[in-house]
Amino acid sequence: MRPLEGIHVLDFTWVGVGPLFTRYLADFGAEVIKVESSTRPDSLRRGGPFKDNKPGLNRSGYFANYNCNKRSIAINMATPKGRDLARRLVPWADVVTENFTAGQMEEWGLGYNDLRRIKPDIILVSACMFGRGGPYSSHPGFGPMLTTLTGFTYLTGWPDRDPVPPYGAYTDFFVPRFLVLFLLSALDLRRRTGQGMHLDMSQLEAGIHLLAPVFLDYFANGRVMERRGNRDTSAVPHGVYPCRGEDRWVAIACFRPPHWEGLKKAMEHPSWADDPRFATFLGRKAHEAELDTYITRWTQQFTQPEVVERLQRCGVPSAPVHDLPGVFSDPNLRERGHWVRLEHPEIGPHHYDGVEFRMSASPPRFEHPAPLLGQHTREALHAILGMPDEEIDALEKEGVLQ
Repeated sequence: MRPLEGIHVLDFTWVGVGPLFTRYLADFGAEVIKVESSTRPDSLRRGGPFKDNKPGLNRSGYFANYNCNKRSIAINMATPKGRDLARRLVPWADVVTENFTAGQMEEWGLGYNDLRRIKPDIILVSACMFGRGGPYSSHPGFGPMLTTLTGFTYLTGWPDRDPVPPYGAYTDFFVPRFLVLFLLSALDLRRRTGQGMHLDMSQLEAGIHLLAPVFLDYFANGRVMERRGNRDTSAVPHGVYPCRGEDRWVAIACFRPPHWEGLKKAMEHPSWADDPRFATFLGRKAHEAELDTYITRWTQQFTQPEVVERLQRCGVPSAPVHDLPGVFSDPNLRERGHWVRLEHPEIGPHHYDGVEFRMSASPPRFEHPAPLLGQHTREALHAILGMPDEEIDALEKEGVLQ
């Protein structure tokens, strides 16, 4: 039995943070019904890559990866009957999830006070950019804005160049882990006390947690961290170095004296490595640019696998810099079964990310690909509300179920 079996989730989330969060719930047994509409579809349904480069609301690999194991019902929330139908589904749910701009759920009559009048022990999980309260709470936006507000963008890049944003909506990829923890805590409290609650997540505040050392240095020492490329104050050498071949690189990070000694051994003790300037950490740090030049001359002599093998054999923290084919073919990911292959009705065979941790007694299951938009509308309304076909047909004709 999976740990969240029996938990019902009415899922209004979209784009990145919310769907990644609710996918964890679905992978571990919760029944997640995604409420969406073709009148304003999830942005990721319009985001590539698309199967065979043909756009379509059901052809996005991006959307598919974030939404497997879920069901989809189409409700046009712009209509009064659509909002009423959503409220009729609330008694079925243990958890309602959303990541809209603050105030949207209240506008639909689905705010926390509305929900608990329908079901007193309901848990509402909200994950908007800024949380509720504060001067920015009503500002719309997406993850790339949060990387700038939290400070990630300012710190990313080279010292003599403009800031460079990290890949994608960077905060979207770790904020969902906070949400899972918060929800499990709320479910445990409800199990023990019968009490529901509203979990109000600020994505901005969650993002700041990953920069805790930077902020502590500022608070304690008044230092403002600046861009420093691939270098690290606690390691030397520290960076990525070119290997033989086109655009092939290896990452090396020497944090402790044994790492430096291992690097010298891997390079077969070149004479320059005995230079007194490189004898201590502070000496190597003071002459880091010259040190990087020597290491680059060595790494360029060998292929990427040859460099990594020599370094790892000598106990040097190192790894290949993978391109995407390299990640997909990585033997460690393959051995652990990270990639999950499912058959999608429109995309066809499609690989999904697996879950990054294993629970020996209750592993995740990957039973269904991402749903087509509205694929389970009729099925869910039959099963949850006992709604007859005639009523469903009428709602479809009125544009409520689209």
